[in-house]
This record gives sequence, structure tokens and C-alpha cells, in this order.
Amino acid sequence: MEKYRSFLKSSWEKAVPLSDQKKGIEYPPLEKPPPSNARLISLISPDNLSVTKKPLIDLLRSRKSRRRYSKEPLSFEDLSFLLWSTQGVHRTLRNGYCSIRTVPSAGARHPFETYLIVNRVRDIKPGLYRYLALSHRLYRVSDLPNHTNLVEACGGQTWVAMAAVVFVWTVIPYRTEWRYTEVRSPKIIALDAGHVCQNLYLACEAIGVGTCAIGAYFQTKMDDLIKVDGKEEFTIYLAPVGKVSEI
Repeated sequence: MEKYRSFLKSSWEKAVPLSDQKKGIEYPPLEKPPPSNARLISLISPDNLSVTKKPLIDLLRSRKSRRRYSKEPLSFEDLSFLLWSTQGVHRTLRNGYCSIRTVPSAGARHPFETYLIVNRVRDIKPGLYRYLALSHRLYRVSDLPNHTNLVEACGGQTWVAMAAVVFVWTVIPYRTEWRYTEVRSPKIIALDAGHVCQNLYLACEAIGVGTCAIGAYFQTKMDDLIKVDGKEEFTIYLAPVGKVSEI
């Protein structure tokens, strides 16, 4: 029992190996680059978003997990806003050493990549995409993953396939490990993932769409679905998003 619970406890009083940062090893890149031949899709700049302004207290009161989605697509602006809200970059510092974003991250390491299984978004062809946060753009990774495989990867949760888009966050652990070592990074990464998904919840409430965080998934099946290696990069969290069904 204790060995599982120990993950939740602070490790700062423990002796840890010297981090790669302290060894003088160059910091890892802030983002996984797209293929050189990728066709990039520019999203709507946060300065040009016309999102309805709702008081934060109202968003906090109404925020809840929503699992029923209509067949209505998200707009291109909806998706632009949700992506910027969850991983949008305000600025980078010290020639790419770290980035300041719309969510907090220990040491400003931001170890996540955002993949999107796009079913119904206006002006975007269905398929698997990845968000390039540094330039606020998308690129298409592949055709739309099979919905049966998606449901199986999520342990039979059939409602996931009804979403207009499924956010799938992966983690590249070394971005955090470089600074905090392999001993301290797991808890830090888990906390950071929570920050990202909570921003998605609040952003969804702001534009009248629903989401529901998913931690119950089969690791290998989900990693295979979005085409990551499962070692240096792997799935850590999911959240389907869609227009809320009244049924």
C-alpha cells in the first residue's frame, strides 16, 4: 500500500541525483517539431477571439462534467479558444529555455503535447491533429482514428466517440526531468496535467460546450491510437468536448 501512496508525497527532503540542468546539459526543446513537409493550419489569435465574457464566479458555479453531446460541430473559433486556454503561450524566455503560458507548470517546463481527435469542427477535416502551441497552429497527423478503437482504448466508454473533438494530452517527461530529476518529476507532471484540464473545463463553460476528464484508459491502446512511442512520450490525460445535448 505504502509504495503506491508514496507517489503522492513530497520528495523534496530526499536526496536525489544531480539533475541534467545542474550538470550543464542543454535544455530540451519546448515543443516537438512537426514534420518538415507538414501543412500547418493557423488558428485565430487570442487577440481576435470574440468569446462571450462571463464572470468567473458564474463559470465556477456551472462547471461540471458533461458526457452527452449533440451532433452540432464546434466552430473554428471555439477550437482556437480552447487550445489557447489550455496551452497558449504568452512568451518564451532565454532563447527557448522555458515558456510562460495560460496554465502554470513547475519551472515553466510545460511537458505536454496536445493531440486532437477531430470529428466535427467547422473548416477542419476530420482526423488526428497536434497543436503547435508556440505558433498557435495545428498540423494534421493522420486520418481520423477508428471510433471502435477509441472506445476500446477508453475502456468501453462509448460516449467518448460522440464528442466533436477529443483532447488527448501526452507528456514528454524529460522536459520536467531535465530540471527536477526522475525522482521528483512524476508528481510534478501529474499536478501540471490537472492545471491544464481545469482550464479546459472553465473555457468550455465560457463558450457553452461540455467536457469530461478521463483518467480511465488503456495506456498502450491509446498511445498506439495517437501514434506515440509510449516511452519518451505517452498519453497522460483525455477530455472529450462537444456541444451539450439537451436529451
